[in-house]
Amino acid sequence: MSQTTAPETRALLPALLKGLAQRCPNCGSGRLFARYLETVTQCEACGEELHHHRADDAPPYFSVLIIGHIVIPGLLLVEQLWSPPTWVQLSIWLPLSCLLIWQVLPRVKGALVGLQWANRMHGFGDEQSAGIR
Repeated sequence: MSQTTAPETRALLPALLKGLAQRCPNCGSGRLFARYLETVTQCEACGEELHHHRADDAPPYFSVLIIGHIVIPGLLLVEQLWSPPTWVQLSIWLPLSCLLIWQVLPRVKGALVGLQWANRMHGFGDEQSAGIR
């Protein structure tokens, strides 16, 4: 029988913070994205492979959840205090929502890639820890 050693643990909070900063969750130096939401294949600084993450629909879901908690209370507060016409509300909250999603989405995706890396999910661990033979 072969003796397998447990893989070293990876700190979750630093990986999340590096992902939020759109940096490699391993070293924190290399860029995480080649373009707006396209992850790099491999970190330019440490060589960590990043292409196999599986963020899928989670980043948009969490981004909309976060932005909804910002925009909806603001919209309701403005409506209660001043009751402006609908076109005024739309001209305020639609552009603000678009700007917020543009800024929040890559950061949330980076944090999710950092989460997957820290937990050795979806190919971020070695083959033995992933159960691949």
